Amino acid sequence: MNRTAIVLMLMAPSAARAETFGADVGFVRAHTAVVVLGSGPAQVAVAPAWQGRVLTSTAGGEGGASYGWLNRALIARNKPEPHITPYGGEDRFWLGPEGGQFSIYFKKGDPFDFEHWQTPAPLDTEAWTVGAKDATSVTLSRPIKLTSYAGTTFELRAERKVRLLGADAVRESCGQAPAEALHFVAYQSENRIVNTGKAPWTRAGGLLSIWILGMFNPSPVTTVVVPAAPGAVVNDVYFGKVPKERLVKKGNTFFFRGDGGERGKIGLRPQHAKATLGSYDAANKVLTVVWFNKPRDKRPYVNSLWPPQKDPYGGDVVNSYNDGSPAPGVKQLGPFYELETSSPAAELAPGAALDHVHRTMHFQGDRPALEAMARACLGVGLGEIEGAFPQ
Repeated sequence: MNRTAIVLMLMAPSAARAETFGADVGFVRAHTAVVVLGSGPAQVAVAPAWQGRVLTSTAGGEGGASYGWLNRALIARNKPEPHITPYGGEDRFWLGPEGGQFSIYFKKGDPFDFEHWQTPAPLDTEAWTVGAKDATSVTLSRPIKLTSYAGTTFELRAERKVRLLGADAVRESCGQAPAEALHFVAYQSENRIVNTGKAPWTRAGGLLSIWILGMFNPSPVTTVVVPAAPGAVVNDVYFGKVPKERLVKKGNTFFFRGDGGERGKIGLRPQHAKATLGSYDAANKVLTVVWFNKPRDKRPYVNSLWPPQKDPYGGDVVNSYNDGSPAPGVKQLGPFYELETSSPAAELAPGAALDHVHRTMHFQGDRPALEAMARACLGVGLGEIEGAFPQ
């Protein structure tokens, strides 16, 4: 068997990742329009009616593995849900902050609990308008009006362009291009918010941020990898403290279970985070890397912890969420896990804009080549990732 055949065999979906890219796209197209970027092995599927989110991607064409998590049961019902309509998708547009005194997910005076948490409709159930479109990119936009917990009203236009990328983008993100022994898909969302109102956005009244979240298929041996600066401290109390058997730090790297088996979330502040994070699914041999345009200078970041915060601009720039039941006896949304990045807080005058680029890359194939890619992108090898937790 030649190397290409071996790589394609490795890329075939396993029992833990049963659907192919073609099957996922065909299923979603029965319920909403889908724009597919690319025509070769690397393809990306975008749903304009679902806020222009990237549903899923593949490095193996229609018969290849589908990397994004999709909520098939919810999609089939084709009916909005209370609180959030979690269609899934590996790059969706949100705005922060989620919690705190400037939250846009809670109404003024409401308690900060799940029953009162509500995703704003433009980020959840309302369609975005398609602008330019070609074989490898699509642009989308949406006017948005929101009122925060503090009573501040925001008028804005959200814009995004999803674009299929090549090896040069991988080299830019990780310092080296993928070897020929690897199949890969790389794409990015270029996101912008514009203050279309008449008043400036100020820290006193609360600020917004661009927040991109990717939902991926878990396996029992998926590990999230978050490189960090020396001395970094992780925020692990979003939904109760993450148990030590699910989060470890080795050297300057945090390892977090992405098995979709227990609810938890971690985050790093900008002074502690790098411009990349990722995961390795040891069952399906999939290396996933996220890169974003992390500013070099010091900026404020919104704080999305649910109760009011002493420091509303001391928030995280990267996050990872692992899905699980939110309470005893309550069914979980997934299972899935997330890799997330955020822009700085948008202190914008009328007509001013803020941009945030979020790039996603998936690699499969020859193990030595995957090893080299993991070290280049995340600073650790596959053995270190696989050995982070006892199996």
